[in-house]
Amino acid sequence: MIDVEDLVALVRNYNPRTNADLIRRAYAYGKLMHEGQFRKSGEPYFTHPVAVAAILTEQRLDDATLVTALLHDTIEDTKSTFADVAREFGEEIAEMVDGVTKLTNIQLTSTESKQAENFRKLFVAMSRDLRVILVKLADRLHNMRTIKSMKPEKQAQKARETMEIYAPLAGRMGMQWMREELEDLAFRVLNPEARNSIIRRFITLQREAGDVVHKITADIRHELEKAQIEADVYGRAKKPYSVWRKMQEKDIPFSRLSDIYGFRVITQTEADCYRVLGVIHQRWRAVPGRFKDYISQPKSNGYRSIHTTVSGRDGKRVEVQVRTRQMHEVNESGVAAHWSYREGVRVQNPFAVDPAKWVASLTERLGEEDHDDFMENVKLEMYTDQVFCFTPKGDVIQLPRGATPLDFAYAIHTRIGNSTVSAKVDGIRVPLWTRLKNGQSVEIITAEGQRPQLSWIDVVVTGRAKAAIRRSLREEDRGRFIKLGQELVRAAFDHAGKKATDKALRTAARMLGLPDELELLAQLGSAELTARKVLETLYPELEIVVPEQVDSQRPLLGLAADQSFNRAPCCQPIPGERIVGITFRGHGVVVHAIDCPALAEYEEQPERWVDLRWQTGRHAAVNTVSLELTIANDAGVLGRICTLIGEQKANISDLHFVDRKPDFYKLVIDVDLRDLEHLHMLMTALEAETDVAQIARHRDLSRKP
Repeated sequence: MIDVEDLVALVRNYNPRTNADLIRRAYAYGKLMHEGQFRKSGEPYFTHPVAVAAILTEQRLDDATLVTALLHDTIEDTKSTFADVAREFGEEIAEMVDGVTKLTNIQLTSTESKQAENFRKLFVAMSRDLRVILVKLADRLHNMRTIKSMKPEKQAQKARETMEIYAPLAGRMGMQWMREELEDLAFRVLNPEARNSIIRRFITLQREAGDVVHKITADIRHELEKAQIEADVYGRAKKPYSVWRKMQEKDIPFSRLSDIYGFRVITQTEADCYRVLGVIHQRWRAVPGRFKDYISQPKSNGYRSIHTTVSGRDGKRVEVQVRTRQMHEVNESGVAAHWSYREGVRVQNPFAVDPAKWVASLTERLGEEDHDDFMENVKLEMYTDQVFCFTPKGDVIQLPRGATPLDFAYAIHTRIGNSTVSAKVDGIRVPLWTRLKNGQSVEIITAEGQRPQLSWIDVVVTGRAKAAIRRSLREEDRGRFIKLGQELVRAAFDHAGKKATDKALRTAARMLGLPDELELLAQLGSAELTARKVLETLYPELEIVVPEQVDSQRPLLGLAADQSFNRAPCCQPIPGERIVGITFRGHGVVVHAIDCPALAEYEEQPERWVDLRWQTGRHAAVNTVSLELTIANDAGVLGRICTLIGEQKANISDLHFVDRKPDFYKLVIDVDLRDLEHLHMLMTALEAETDVAQIARHRDLSRKP
């Protein structure tokens, strides 16, 4: 365990004006409170808080953060209370210790809505004082370094939590070194065979090719000396997990993997950064598409650097990062640079990000989303890198990597996103699913009356765009569900010999605990509520009998005894829908849905119209309806769709593709159904399937009788 004077010495290295007495008192207090407590490894428990404080000295953090590290488990694991810590060390430190305690008690790996709520708590704690999460990250880092003493199942749980939550959070905060170490420590637990395999490959590579890092570093230094540029050059092989992730993403073996080495050039001035870039590109061939200038367009967490990949010695691809010393300090510390000290004073680094603004940007719009949206947005916010694109006026829009013109549109304004019909990138019209690149100019083309499509959810990547599209679709769906609910409740009430009046529906809504009759209709239309339940609520004495089977040869009322009929192929009416018949000489009566556009042709021929309605009872599943689906182009998707249709007791009578794209298929499926309720149940089940991007009833007016 690090002695108190050694800890003080570590702090004095960067902050000679440190309050050494405060640190000594916190050290003594923590040691006393944890007296008699031991870690799983058998070491005294207080070795852990001291190690956490030592990790934070590497970030040159202030005294309050270091004291919090020394005391971070006292409120949770000892007899010490918030009031005790506040009395001994002040309100600020007590609040931070309490904040770390609350973070420790948040179960981030719990499921679904509980996890979303816990993430909200995490961000609330961060917004109060970001130093709390810095202590928590250092706490997790030390726990991962010493994880071998835990039970295997506990190791796996902690490693998954680290990989999914803490490592990307460290990266999002700009602490890339910590992210890499956390990922590698978790990788060691979750997949030790893969990690050991990569390490063995590195050893073999070094034995065959010699010390590649040393050779390339020497080459870069030589070129810079020739150009008379003063700079420090560092090189290293990338971490095993970083190499493994590239192998998985690109689906290639280690032998074909390029740029497994990374090099960093630290210059004196920003101008020197661009001079270094010129020297490197003159000496080695640049790899197309692998250049990023985060100096002119910094990341939101303050990260600034130039990245380029070149074909170096023996044709090996190497990544080179170029930055100034000040940029490097922020890039290593991230948001923590705001609290860094040097020579006893707070470092005034012009590149350090204001933590309050950073947290605000991270959590913007997350508070209003439902649980699923919130979790999705948190993951997007924490994992993504940025691209920078321009509006036609030259304004810069910052987006995550993989963003599309639709994301760009929603980043400008929700109204523009909702009404987008197409986009131009660098003056060329492109599909809305095009992935944007750094520096491109994007023009969004809108149209009045355009509405978001369900398939857009799979096109966009930003939380803001996904939330806006879902909100618009919910509003549109509500109108559709209310209309469908009206049809369902009318048919059910008619069958029971009752009238579905507004007053009856309002009464039923009140009795069912719903705000109004519109919500009742919406729930009927979305299958959250059944018409039978509404009837039973209003008329408990009513005996709702199971309807008799209707003769499929004579399912209509209103036909003459000798009249034959056919369902119109244009609108495909089914039991439950309002209908009308049109007579044709020699062909009997053709039955149309009352809202079929084809009926306009017969407005001047009222003598041909026949008043029809469906027989009450249970109809046979012989009424063919065409459904238009857009589904993901992936293995097994069509099979799952067909199985799902079968599970809904519907028969597929025909199927044909109308459009094929790399990502999606559009197809029309003919299914045989009983009635409108059967159709609604089937469409609801298909709509809930994640691989179904869009579903609608297919009506073809070219197929008029």
